[in-house]
Amino acid sequence: MDLSMDPAYSITKSECVELCAGIRGEPYSVSVLKEGYCTAQSDGTFRADGTISLITGPRAVLVDTGGPWDRELLLSKLKEKDLTPAGVSVVVGTHGHSDHIGNLNLFPGATLIVGCDVSEGDRYLPNQLAEGQPYLIDDHVSVIPTPGHTGRDVSVLVKGTSAGTVLVAGDLFECCADEDSWRDLSENPELQEVGRQKALMDADVIIPGHGRLFRVHRTPLN
Repeated sequence: MDLSMDPAYSITKSECVELCAGIRGEPYSVSVLKEGYCTAQSDGTFRADGTISLITGPRAVLVDTGGPWDRELLLSKLKEKDLTPAGVSVVVGTHGHSDHIGNLNLFPGATLIVGCDVSEGDRYLPNQLAEGQPYLIDDHVSVIPTPGHTGRDVSVLVKGTSAGTVLVAGDLFECCADEDSWRDLSENPELQEVGRQKALMDADVIIPGHGRLFRVHRTPLN
């Protein structure tokens, strides 16, 4: 698969073992509370859970909550960060699958962004995510539309970290080495491919929905 939108660059990916403990930044840091997975079973089923990520700084932003089976783990991981659910001001569900939004009910006081819906309690706020425009949380953190896996997938872009720009990508990327396997899970592979290519040009680190975060390396061609 050609990973470059720009013929002047060669793009490669590599897993970031050294960053799994967290990425510091100013004003926001990013940490993975639980690494997602997707594993085929011998009976034809598969086991899957989504990555849970936390962005901390002026506001605490949780990206995906895992499945409902992750409730106690999520509460424990937040406590390790000196947070309670009430201390999380924004919760982003990258899309509506159960392994990504299974614990939304823990955060009734947060602004909820699920796909292209933005709500505060039962009050839904206008936005242009469905029209392809980002939703700004502040100058450093934004929710961007990345449809394909489902029609209204979103990702979260964080600028100014020690590792550069971080994209918490949901299932735009399944994992670092998903090659073409993601296509079988995509509602619109052509549209998702466009989003993947743009992500590889814009982000320095990508946190996928079901695997270890990875670096993006862009090398100018002579």
